[in-house]
Amino acid sequence: MPSPTPLRREHSPHAIPIWFVTAQTWPRLKAGLAPASVAFAEGAGFEPNPGRVQLLPDSSGTIAGVLFGLDGEDARAANPFLPGALATSLPPGLYRFANAPQDPGLAALSWLLSQYRFTRYRAQNGRLPELCAPDGVDAARLERIAGAVALGRDLVNTPANDLGPDELEAAALTLAARFKADTAVIRGDALLEANFPLIHAVGRASDKAPRLVDFHWGDPSHPKVTLVGKGVCFDSGGLNVKPDAGMALMKKDMGGAAAALALASMVMEAGLPVRLRVLLPIVENAISGAAFRPGDVYPSRKGLSVEIGNTDAEGRLILADALALADEEAPDLLFDFATLTGAARVALGPDLPPFYTMDEDLAADIAKFGASSLDPVWRLPLWHPYDKLLDSKIAAVNNISGGPFAGSITAALFLRRFVEKAKAWAHFDIYAWAPAARPGRPEGGEVQGARLLYDLLEARFGAGAAGHGPGAARAVHHIHVTVEEADDEAAGLEDKSP
Repeated sequence: MPSPTPLRREHSPHAIPIWFVTAQTWPRLKAGLAPASVAFAEGAGFEPNPGRVQLLPDSSGTIAGVLFGLDGEDARAANPFLPGALATSLPPGLYRFANAPQDPGLAALSWLLSQYRFTRYRAQNGRLPELCAPDGVDAARLERIAGAVALGRDLVNTPANDLGPDELEAAALTLAARFKADTAVIRGDALLEANFPLIHAVGRASDKAPRLVDFHWGDPSHPKVTLVGKGVCFDSGGLNVKPDAGMALMKKDMGGAAAALALASMVMEAGLPVRLRVLLPIVENAISGAAFRPGDVYPSRKGLSVEIGNTDAEGRLILADALALADEEAPDLLFDFATLTGAARVALGPDLPPFYTMDEDLAADIAKFGASSLDPVWRLPLWHPYDKLLDSKIAAVNNISGGPFAGSITAALFLRRFVEKAKAWAHFDIYAWAPAARPGRPEGGEVQGARLLYDLLEARFGAGAAGHGPGAARAVHHIHVTVEEADDEAAGLEDKSP
């Protein structure tokens, strides 16, 4: 896809002003507009409702200003991503924020994220509107994030006939090469020789060999941050074959790998002082005479024997071997991303992925940055009493609980058995899909968890990391500023006539 239209660094006197208004600020803002503009807006039935757009013409009929309705004073209802709707509703042209929305940085980021389109198979013509970078916003940082999210979305949106294990591996290696990372790939039967039996078992039925992509970037003396992403390029369910409805979106079952690559791209492009490692177990869960079966028992890299209760619970199997490898070098932070369970969606829906961790400080930071970055997640417990649901009569553990309850929790408990030495670990059970379009989140493939973790890593390890860090400061700088206060600070009312 084409990259989002970059933010204009210089402020042009010809940029069309956008005034953000609420029911509370509309009377005050009207007083600063030309009477003809007010008459036009009221004649068009404009009311400052959230998301309402009103173009204001000048005497020649060209666009001279825009009114856009925001949420009111209730901070709980405020959506700092709402201005992103302008990126797809305004005609081509150069625009600027004439007064401040709830958070100028998030508004500009939403603008960039909203302009994403998946154009591999169907071209979309027409120029997109451009935005001047709001004052005080790090435009390069926002573009870095938006570009990485676009990479992840492209990967998730591409169907399995064009994004199988070969292509996902190539995408990972291309990103690694861009930043001169050290890479290694183990494919096919070599996985058995290298002691990755679960990755091999899941992927061996496909004519596309299973593999593990492993790349390192950064100074080895820096804190170790390891990302593991589930890369199931298509999940038929294996011999426990999925029904039609369950298979329809299985091109997105590599969404964990896409999220890991998006986060890696942000980290490497920013040059954060970390030793980054990315591990992607990549397979296709296919059906053939070589397919693994319910009731089979396999060894794992960790040394635990695993009984296969269901071949459609394959993601946790490939993650187990990859997490065991990651854990061997005791990273400071270990994150894994996986489109792992339907149970997570039943519990929290598509927009709010659960995360799991045993580290209270890390949990607090994840929640904080999830909220400030509008990349929401919700902590669920690693409830130890449920661990016995994974008991097997013939192996160390079963890959499913065998019951209808707590499926996301028991999957996380399964993964926990393969993490021992990491100083802190968090598992994200993501959906990787936006069922309906919203500002900043077009319908289709979505990268969940990566933006919040980038903010977290930037705050912990970036320049000025003591305290909140530069990323966090930029992310939340305006979050408590009301529109009324912003109007006092901004230059919007200096434009008396659009």
